[in-house]
Amino acid sequence: MPPHTVPNPLQFLESALDQCAEVIGAIPANQAEWATPCADWNVQDLLHHLVVQDLHRYTIMARGHNVDPLAADATVGADWSTRFSDGATLLMRAWLTADLSAQVALPGGGEAPLRSRIGLQITEFTVHAWDLVRATGVPIVLDPALAEQSLAWSQRMVKPEHRSVERGIGPEVRVPLTSDSYARLAGWFGRSPYFRTGPQVASLR
Repeated sequence: MPPHTVPNPLQFLESALDQCAEVIGAIPANQAEWATPCADWNVQDLLHHLVVQDLHRYTIMARGHNVDPLAADATVGADWSTRFSDGATLLMRAWLTADLSAQVALPGGGEAPLRSRIGLQITEFTVHAWDLVRATGVPIVLDPALAEQSLAWSQRMVKPEHRSVERGIGPEVRVPLTSDSYARLAGWFGRSPYFRTGPQVASLR
């Protein structure tokens, strides 16, 4: 069921944020330069994207506004776990005080209920939690319900024209139908489910 029609999509978002926070909190500083399944991004780059860009921009989106491109000018710093947790708290606070039925402008024109923005955020944090687990090998068991929810949303919303290096969505990687939900989600977003952890794995992306 798409996130904008479930009874309370914010429960999924809170779970996705909690899961991502758990993963980030388990990553040691000496893995900052390790490669990730995201093309051209190491662990530090991906943490910057999550902590500095995503949380800031998504909080603005939750308030019904457009994103702030200046967020990319900041740096994540060394205490990425605390930064993420603090930002996640602000994001959830913004959503919990928002009118989910309010109409907001769409990038291509027209309007949609504010709640329609939640699915993107659930998916973003779910996919990147998997990226970080695969990149670092931290022993975190990811919630399959979040992967199923994210896959259902993205298969409805991601069109062929949305796939590009700039968007972080490569061509779909086919996986066996019997693959688990995270392997299928990774493949849909152009990741190799067979990516191996370690500092010298760029050639395996």
